[in-house]
Amino acid sequence: MLSANRKDSVSLEPLRLDGSGPIWLQIRRALSQPILNGDWRPGTRIPAEMDLKAHFQTSRMTVNKAIQSLAAEGLLQRRRKVGTIVSERAQERPVFEIWNTADVVARSGAEYGYRLLECEFVRDDPEKRALLNVTRSTQLLWLRCVHLSNGRPVQMEERLVNVDAAPGITCEPLAQVAPGPWLLAHVPWTEAEHTISACEAGPLEAAALEVRLGSACLVVERRTWNGDVPVTLARLWHPGAEHRLVGRFEPQR
Repeated sequence: MLSANRKDSVSLEPLRLDGSGPIWLQIRRALSQPILNGDWRPGTRIPAEMDLKAHFQTSRMTVNKAIQSLAAEGLLQRRRKVGTIVSERAQERPVFEIWNTADVVARSGAEYGYRLLECEFVRDDPEKRALLNVTRSTQLLWLRCVHLSNGRPVQMEERLVNVDAAPGITCEPLAQVAPGPWLLAHVPWTEAEHTISACEAGPLEAAALEVRLGSACLVVERRTWNGDVPVTLARLWHPGAEHRLVGRFEPQR
């Protein structure tokens, strides 16, 4: 059980706004980071709203909106006469696995490789904004890359990233580090969705995967959110004859 008598053990000093997007979302990210990385353990009482208001130099309503969103997701719990504390659920991670292609290749005994094919910031593109369901003012990062196993392409990745939800992301680090690991290291996520389909390789996919035009490919489309904020959409193309997905589960009781 959570301890109602646990004393405040956190400092306001490390909490910083990242300067990207609405203030309440910046506060939300500032508070969620120490929760998700384990610095604030379950039962820890977070700073009072008035203290956060003064620290972030904003309104109490803005602070309250950030805290309410974290409480709605189960990361925080509001208790009378105690305050707002980190909930027991906060250290849970979604059961749905987000795998790292480099780890998959390494487990097979092969050498992993990565190439960034294209990367750019996009704004005036209604079709891409609709894919993430974001507003016209939201800046997006679009990229395409290929993952290699012993020098052979095993996955082509197309990805859209909500820059407001992933502050600090640029094309520069992605020239060396694949977008998946970068996002997992820098951006918390609370929900993921996978859609699996079979598609024929078009000219871009065939060239990147070094397969014939029209070859069957297994395509995994992955979306992630941080609360109600869309973070990223990735389409992962695999040569159909060389990739499979395996899931193991138990019936509900």
